[in-house]
Formats: sequence, structure tokens, C-alpha cells
Amino acid sequence: MERRDFLKTTAVGAAGLILPSGMMRAAAAPAPAKNTKQSANDKVTLGFIGLGQQVLMLLDLFLPMEDVRVVAGCDVYDIKRERFVHRVSEFYKGKGEKKVKVDVYEDYQDLLARPDIDAVVIVTPDHQHAVMGIAACKAGKDIFIEKPLTLTVYEGQQLVKAVRKYNRIVQVGSMQRSSNEFIHAANMVREGELGTIRKIKTFLGRDRTNPDTPGPVKYDLPEMPVPAGLNWDKWLGPLPTSFHYHEELNPLNTLEQRERFWARWRFFKGLGNGNTADWGAHMFDFIQWAVGKDRSGPVEIIPPGYSFYDHLTYKYDNGIIVSEEPCETRGQGVEIYGDEGWIKVSRNRYTCSDKRLEMTGPMVDGGVSYYANDKHYRAFIDAVKSRNDPNTPIEVGHSSCTFCILGNIAMELGRPIVWNPIVEKFRNDPEATKLLHYDYRPGYSLDV
Repeated sequence: MERRDFLKTTAVGAAGLILPSGMMRAAAAPAPAKNTKQSANDKVTLGFIGLGQQVLMLLDLFLPMEDVRVVAGCDVYDIKRERFVHRVSEFYKGKGEKKVKVDVYEDYQDLLARPDIDAVVIVTPDHQHAVMGIAACKAGKDIFIEKPLTLTVYEGQQLVKAVRKYNRIVQVGSMQRSSNEFIHAANMVREGELGTIRKIKTFLGRDRTNPDTPGPVKYDLPEMPVPAGLNWDKWLGPLPTSFHYHEELNPLNTLEQRERFWARWRFFKGLGNGNTADWGAHMFDFIQWAVGKDRSGPVEIIPPGYSFYDHLTYKYDNGIIVSEEPCETRGQGVEIYGDEGWIKVSRNRYTCSDKRLEMTGPMVDGGVSYYANDKHYRAFIDAVKSRNDPNTPIEVGHSSCTFCILGNIAMELGRPIVWNPIVEKFRNDPEATKLLHYDYRPGYSLDV
């Protein structure tokens, strides 16, 4: 038997174990949630929580689905609520409906209280995800939740508990799991076609606030008056009130236009986790999937500049090393190197070391643009109906998000950290343990 065939059969390399994708799914998939109200032919009624720029893209994907009905939205900014009603109403009127009813709310609890809503799409800043997600589980709603899953590791742990306790379906918005080029690349790795994986590189991009590393920086934007119609206290949610308003955290918009720029809360410490999580929730997520580490993670994380390490570096227990550094891929991407070949993949781009690793089909189904590909969102609706977990369930989103946050913790401490991904704890490191969460202000909790 040739060595490559042996690897495909056993999926064991010198560095550790890599299971074929079907075996990994069978071994790791939790019990499906019970079907409490959906039949295969029912329309799934959706409510959206958080109505900023990302929702405009999501509406373009969910609204055309014949078995979906968008009935409500929630946001703390009145102009965004008004824009949402306008967009949804115009879509349904364009299909010939004369009377369209779309309700909007300032408080997400009012939306969750509606018994006619089957599922919610949570598209708020990361610091609200866990609180809202747990509340949605308690209200009996299934959830599509944008990535990164949570702001802290502890939030993710509690959200996982809530999803399984209340038997909810959750799809995390790491949409590269539904993209052909990433699916093919993951299959090649998982089936042993690259041989033993030694090294993986990924580049997450840089924000102008922090051109040196992908992590967040201290919030230093000057305070601005809170605009009329924005409930800043509700936007903060569990965050301390010391975070003041600035337009870049919640950009102004009009009824007809998208915001002039993406909200930049994601790049400031305490508000977001920088590109480490914003793009890491895509690229690190793909790496975890490809090397069979879903629901697990690295065991050691080393910050850039420590000893002879020039880049943020992760080590798995099977010897695979992942580094965040510039790559040859276009923009954000991943390069995977094995002893029998390599793959370089980014959105709408795939290259490899030899012909046997090449893709045989198109990168995007139907010739649509990358962001018009509805496969990931279709998978959520199908999962709501079947009561089977979709391709990025809550545990997967949590382990990928944890991977991202661990990198920030190592960079904040300026030294290596040792992590046990099975029990999700640091080994004898109370300083690092304190960074797994922060104190919510009164009135907010993560009780499951």
C-alpha cells in the first residue's frame, strides 16, 4: 500500500489523528432537538434582532425563500427599525401583496414574547449575543446567530448549555462552511490527501487602529452626543457605562442606503475582539474543521514577539502549528502544508500543489456572487424543519470562537498560555483565567 493510500485509509499521520469527515460527524454530533412545532411544509417565521448593515445582506438571502416569512425586527436605533420595515414591506409588495404587516421593537424581549415567531436571527454586536441567545432559547426560539459567537469564552459556555437544555436549533454564521472552495479544501485535508499536516498559515487582515497585530486596542474615540432615536443604554447592554458613544460604533444611515462604513466597535478591547475574531471566526473556524478539531482546540498559544516567534502561533496536541501571518492568498486566506502537498484557499480562490488536489466543480453554485450564495442560510431553515443540527452548530461556533479569544488573551498577557480544550480551562494560570469573562453591570446575567 502506498503511503498516501495508507493515510487515506487510516487518516493517521506522524503528527496525530485526522478522521474522515463522515466519521467525525458521526462521532461528535449531539442528539437532535425535538420537533415541537414545525412540519416540513410549514413556513418558518423569522424575527431579526439587530438591524444594521449586515441585516441588509441577510434579508436579501432569507426573504426570497418561499418557506420563510419575515414578520418582525428589533433595534435600539429608530432609523434602522424604519429602514427594516421599508425593506421588508417593499419586497413583499413587489410580490403582489397589497397589505404587508411588519412589526418592529426597541426591546428584544418584546419580539421574543411573540408566540408566532419560530426563529430569530441575531445580528447585534458580539457583546449582546450570549444574553440575547439565552433569552431566545428560554422563549423557545431557534437561532441563526452571526459570528463571532460571543465576546468571552464564558459567554459561549453558557450559551451552549442553554441551547442543549432547551433543545434549540442554532446555526452560527461562519458561512465558509457552506462555500465550495472551503468544503473541497477541508475534504482534501480530512481525507489525508496532503499527508501529515505540519504547518498552517492564515492571514486575518489589519484594521487602521492596529496595523501590527489582529487583536483589539484600547477604546480612544472622542465622545460624541448620542443622536436622537438611539437608545445608547440598551446598545451597551451588559457592558459598563464607561463606554461612551461615537458614530463609528453605530453609524448613521438613511432609509435607502447602507451605512457609510462598517461599525468599528469590533476593533476595540471590551467591545469586540479585533480581526482575531472578526475574521478569525471564518479562517480559524475553517482550520479547526479541516484538521478535525471541531469541539476542541489548541493546547498552547504564543503571542507575536515572544522569544523567536514573530507571529501569533497556536499549537495542537498532535503537533500541527498554526500561525497568523501574511499569506500568498488574496486577502484573508489559509495555506495548509502537508508532507505530500499544499492547498491555498480564500474566498473565490483555490490553488494547490498538484492536479489530484484540484477542484472539479465551480467555487460558487449557480454563478452568483459570493455574498449571494444562500446555502448556509438555507441549511438553517432546513435544520429548523428537520430538527437536526446544521453544518455549524453551537458547539462548533463556540470552539472556533474560543480559538480566536485565546489568541487575544496570549497577546494581552504577552506570554504563552496553556489551554485544556477538553475541560476548557487554563492550567495553573489564574491571571489568564480572569480574562475568560468580565463583570456584567446590574440587571444582566447569563443564568441558564
